[in-house]
Amino acid sequence: MVVTIRSLGLQGITGYEVSVECALSGGLPAFDVVGLPDAAVKESRERVRSAVRACGAKFPVSRITVNLAPAALRKEGTVYDLPILLGLLAAQGDIDPPPETSAFLGELSLTGALRPITGMLPMAMAARRAGIKDLYVPAENAPEATLAEGLRVHPVEDAGALLDHLGGRKTIAPAPAWTPASGAEPGPDFSEVMGQENVKRALEIAAAGGHNILLIGSPGAGKSMLARRLPSILPDMTRQEALEATEVWSVAGMTDRHHPLLQRRPFRSPHHTVSAAALAGGGSVPRPGEISLAHNGVLFLDELPEFNRDALEVLRQPIEDGEVTITRTAGTVKLPSRFMLVCAMNPCRCGWRGHPSGRCTCTDQMVEKYVSRISGPLLDRMDLHVEVPSVEFDAMRRREQPEPSSAVKARVDAARARQAARFAGSAVSCNAHMPPALVGQFCALDDTGEKLLRSAFERMGLTARSHDRILRVARTIADLEGAEAIAPVHLAEAIQYRNTRILR
Repeated sequence: MVVTIRSLGLQGITGYEVSVECALSGGLPAFDVVGLPDAAVKESRERVRSAVRACGAKFPVSRITVNLAPAALRKEGTVYDLPILLGLLAAQGDIDPPPETSAFLGELSLTGALRPITGMLPMAMAARRAGIKDLYVPAENAPEATLAEGLRVHPVEDAGALLDHLGGRKTIAPAPAWTPASGAEPGPDFSEVMGQENVKRALEIAAAGGHNILLIGSPGAGKSMLARRLPSILPDMTRQEALEATEVWSVAGMTDRHHPLLQRRPFRSPHHTVSAAALAGGGSVPRPGEISLAHNGVLFLDELPEFNRDALEVLRQPIEDGEVTITRTAGTVKLPSRFMLVCAMNPCRCGWRGHPSGRCTCTDQMVEKYVSRISGPLLDRMDLHVEVPSVEFDAMRRREQPEPSSAVKARVDAARARQAARFAGSAVSCNAHMPPALVGQFCALDDTGEKLLRSAFERMGLTARSHDRILRVARTIADLEGAEAIAPVHLAEAIQYRNTRILR
């Protein structure tokens, strides 16, 4: 007899349906798992054998063949333990085959208890698309599975409880839809930063339009402190954005039953020793890297010139496309990577170039060599280049409270609302993502603006990419002021953010 149990698998961060076919036949006792299983799937034989006995059932003494279809896709992980157990018991007649509208996921312990698995959300989303009505998952994963909506999610503590439920002896009630707890802990706030009003203004523009920004200043000027407060002024994520980001974190094993959904935009700050594979994602079986974990959030690279050149260059294509393609022998996957890139660097190797103390000993050639560690194409993809001056003593000791993040966020939200109305019906979410066609449509200039931009283009040696990026930033500045058209003053401010002295 062949019994088919519906389950799910992962390819990259996308879930898909898997049919677990269990067959018992005559011959010497054996237990084979086919369908391109990895080592963890093959080891399920021993976990299932022990769990069946722990439930008080009899393990089949016959030739057992388990096929995981579609057989052309590689199966990995421990998610198939539970459906294999049910398939074996149904194949030997101990239980009735489960309804076709049900699917099962979970790793078994030797005692039959279910352990949590990774990638629950994308698999639950795939279950909903496949028309599955009842999804049985480890109790730890139930809150995350309810985020998919449209499913009855049954939290299973152990295999024995599931067998009682399927036999009608004791029902497992569906888990309620997860709702976030009120009173989230406050994060870093702009009110804690004294001085640096020009840098705060640049960060406000970056947040309002989703622009990339480069901060250049001496040690202790507050570059890292300011960058870490950027998420506090970013717009709240929509439900769709939160689900997209959570899918990546779920596959990476970074969610739990208490925090199944990302409620704040992610902020990732990898160390400068990070490899290209860790940044972009990879491995023998492709996994998300830092740029995908920062999807719909912020990727902060501190001490930018200290990063490996190969690691920085992998950023170029994802910045433009909003996704990264990883090809390995196990297959090719596309991972989302739509993030704000925030970078910080010193003006020279010693860090004190331009500092009032005059302690810098670097020559112009040394400064040029230091800055040249960052490629021109990567610098060209930064929308705003901002010099962060050292903070003066009077600014540090002033008594008035700096503007809080909530006030800045209100202006950012208003600017994003104008952009949402402007781009309604398209895939564009903010000014930074405008394609050239929309740049020409929504970033028109008057005669004065045309002359100003022509002068800057010729004097600063701008590229076609930087030309469009200046217009996008100018559009954001106009949105912050509620202006319908880009005025020369908006364009002039956008141009000066690409006029950083040290990069010239």
